[in-house]
Amino acid sequence: MKKGPIIKTRPWCPFCGQNVGRAQEPVERRMDEFLIGECQCGAIYVSEPTGFNVGSAMVECMVAACDNNPDLAWELEPDVDYLSSRLENYDEVTHYVYESREHEGRRIGGILYFIRLTKDVSELSSKLKDHKKDHASKVKSTAIGTFVVPEMEPKPDPKRKKQRVKKPDVKKWVAESNIDELVRATFDDSKTLRYMQRLLYSPSEDERYHTAHVMGKVCRRVSTLKPGMVSDVLHRMYESCTDSAATHWGLLETIGSIIAARADLYGAFARHLLMYRGVDSSRPIVLWAMATIAKESPEVIRQTPVYAVFDFVHHEDPLTRGNAVRLFGRINAMEVKNEIEKLVDDPAELTIYEDGLPKKTTVGDLAKEALDNMGTMSSKAKPAPLSLGNAQL
Repeated sequence: MKKGPIIKTRPWCPFCGQNVGRAQEPVERRMDEFLIGECQCGAIYVSEPTGFNVGSAMVECMVAACDNNPDLAWELEPDVDYLSSRLENYDEVTHYVYESREHEGRRIGGILYFIRLTKDVSELSSKLKDHKKDHASKVKSTAIGTFVVPEMEPKPDPKRKKQRVKKPDVKKWVAESNIDELVRATFDDSKTLRYMQRLLYSPSEDERYHTAHVMGKVCRRVSTLKPGMVSDVLHRMYESCTDSAATHWGLLETIGSIIAARADLYGAFARHLLMYRGVDSSRPIVLWAMATIAKESPEVIRQTPVYAVFDFVHHEDPLTRGNAVRLFGRINAMEVKNEIEKLVDDPAELTIYEDGLPKKTTVGDLAKEALDNMGTMSSKAKPAPLSLGNAQL
């Protein structure tokens, strides 16, 4: 009997969605250790190749996340001080996650166990070891500086009766910006986010931006307990944008809103927005999304190949030109400051959406606002150097 195709995929971080490399032997070797790796978002993971020693792997991962400080590890509270997740059916030999538990006559039962500390605990761990600078260089978090990490959402009562969500209710809550009900519904029924995404396919631009803003606020709170669920949403949206047979109304706007809401977790997704800058209909939305992220965490955008959109400050389309100016002002792009100064008298009108609401303005007004932002940011600190990145654009 002919077997079906082998379904496998590279392992990924359940918190930020990025592919992760092979776990490596730690620099400081000790006996009975597991291989350890670190994601770009700061999550620590260990590889347990058999699946029979998961408890020890959890302990090893927790201690490693706490800078090898077991005293701190035992004090941490799950879902408050740290988030945990794992990938099953992992094969350490091939570095793949398989759908089945057998491959080429070998049993596949390995596990990658992930732990991601909250920002405050990461700082505490560094202080306890008295090497904050060394720890900061190891944890390559994409959100630094001005971003404020949200408080942990209260964990739902496991004994509660979960309610099935109906499409009309979701539509009503989105229209009312009832974030509390939408968060509750999402924890009860994961289809809530799918129903919200369907509302993006609206001919009304105002409704699309409003829905995108609401989804960002909902995902900000949901991600404190279920970061993997939000990561899946971002993956699905990018896949829909890439599908040439599907329209992506509202998707890029929502991607920008979600990343802006949790730039510390999902900042690594921001660079992929640049893939859509070459399409006329998507170009201004890409710039809008990047500027929205930059408002919360300019460092995230500075770490992308943002130099690729510098020329848009001269673009003939006012919407593109205005959104480019808005973006550059928020990341203190001194490289194009002289070009922005030439636009202060530009009378071209456009509509910019802030917090889901439309705002009529001109390119000249946006240029003045950008220069004010750059002046304020320059007085506080020098701009971070632009990263050339490793993306092929």
